[in-house]
Amino acid sequence: MRTYENPRGRGAVAAIFASSDSRLRIPYTYAMKSLAEYLDLAAQAHGHLCAGQVLGVRLAMLGLRELGIDDPVAERKRLVTYVEIDRCVTDAVALVANCRLGKRALKFRDWGKVAATFVDLKTGRAVRIAARESSKQAARDMFPELEKEAGQQKAYAQLSDEILFDKKWVKVEVQPEDLPGFKGPRVICAVCGEGINFKREVVRDGRTLCCSCAGESYYKPAN
Repeated sequence: MRTYENPRGRGAVAAIFASSDSRLRIPYTYAMKSLAEYLDLAAQAHGHLCAGQVLGVRLAMLGLRELGIDDPVAERKRLVTYVEIDRCVTDAVALVANCRLGKRALKFRDWGKVAATFVDLKTGRAVRIAARESSKQAARDMFPELEKEAGQQKAYAQLSDEILFDKKWVKVEVQPEDLPGFKGPRVICAVCGEGINFKREVVRDGRTLCCSCAGESYYKPAN
């Protein structure tokens, strides 16, 4: 194991760790990148660094450590991640877990919660990590002299996992059609004529329909 300490560098990431308390060091395995490295990558991918990115990186690193996944790139086919909010934290989680929507390894559940569930397809184990509501107050208490955003960024990088997150072991049944690499029959909607993949069709009155034609559309014709 190695201990992550204050990095030397420039910009927002270096500022987060400036004058950090040495008692708040966080252990990481060698196979994973350091927190500072992930934050640099997250800032590049997201376009800027924010408190949500810091929290998301920490959340994902914890989830992977709990599952014993030391290298999410080398073991990319082992992990499926469910995220519960479409905010900054999700971009960071996807980056660290190396899970992408297009690879079918990232699943979105629109629950509006700062949480993610990491599913190990190899072992069947799954762990859900959720940000504690009290983490914001903990950040204010840690850096009362800083503006809210700056204080949260620094605090989320340094506070312990126990203060920031709730951890729960869960059971997730990933259906075969939801797995990465699944290949199944493509069917045609009887109404619109568009193709439907991954068993997302709806059978109604003996007709095969897409979700939109079955009444679950998120859009309507402009004319």
